[in-house]
Amino acid sequence: MQTKNALRASMLAGFTILAASLAAQGTPQAPPPAPAGGAPQTAPPAGGRGQGRGRGLATFPAQQRAPGDPALIERGKGLYSINCTACHGNDLRGGGTGGPNLLRSQVVLNDQKGELILPIVHGSRAERGMPPLPLSDTDVQAVAEYIHSVVATARGQGAPPESDTPPPNALVGNASAGETYFKAKCSSCHSPTGDLKGIGTKLLEAKMLQNYWVMGGGGGRGGGKPVTVTVTLASGEKAEGPLVRIDDFLVTLAQADGTTRTFVRDGDRPAVVINDPQAPHKAMLTMLTDTDMHNVTAYLATLK
Repeated sequence: MQTKNALRASMLAGFTILAASLAAQGTPQAPPPAPAGGAPQTAPPAGGRGQGRGRGLATFPAQQRAPGDPALIERGKGLYSINCTACHGNDLRGGGTGGPNLLRSQVVLNDQKGELILPIVHGSRAERGMPPLPLSDTDVQAVAEYIHSVVATARGQGAPPESDTPPPNALVGNASAGETYFKAKCSSCHSPTGDLKGIGTKLLEAKMLQNYWVMGGGGGRGGGKPVTVTVTLASGEKAEGPLVRIDDFLVTLAQADGTTRTFVRDGDRPAVVINDPQAPHKAMLTMLTDTDMHNVTAYLATLK
């Protein structure tokens, strides 16, 4: 009996200690005092990206800075439009001459007042295609402040900032040259008066039209048809159906009743022939140039 009472008392003491520990952990902790002479700590602004996510106040390091001088930013905007737009684009995502995307540039994200951008503008990367520009140090600082002001408006990692600049137009090709290419490369499977009739009206947005035909969505032999396989056994028996899976050891096809059938492969036995309606388009992708793609898109846009 004495042993039981001692055990009960020990357990009760343990529970008391545990309860006291949990209560102490649940007690709100007062915020640490601000360092002497320093600014008091502040909470993230309501609705900020860092609130409740443990990511700080913003996605980009470039957003961790006070807003720049509006007059300096406006001056930098004018300098940027004259000297930088051709390479880096109106929205900083890269221009027609192949300049890099400044929204994701580590130089831009780590720069504070133009100190990292300045050497590049003055020619430190000339061998990489960035020629020196005739801008003074104060001009470069103004451009840097403008760039930072744009990056700070970005909605998230990789997303472009809000801009009045219209989206790029994919309809930049030569329709006549596109018709010539179409007749030579595409007319055996597709027809402007058949499966592609009125395609320019059905898909008015040029980028969507371009993606549609490049990926073989225009009907013809491949439009919407599955990849099929024919398996010929040593006995001469043949099995055909949509291809489910194939590797060096097995080939599986779907049968008409909804079941599947799998064959063991040993080298070239049994004989396996795959019919992929999209094969011509897949082969075309290895040879299609940007110019031909743009030209064909321009031609298809005329099929109203």
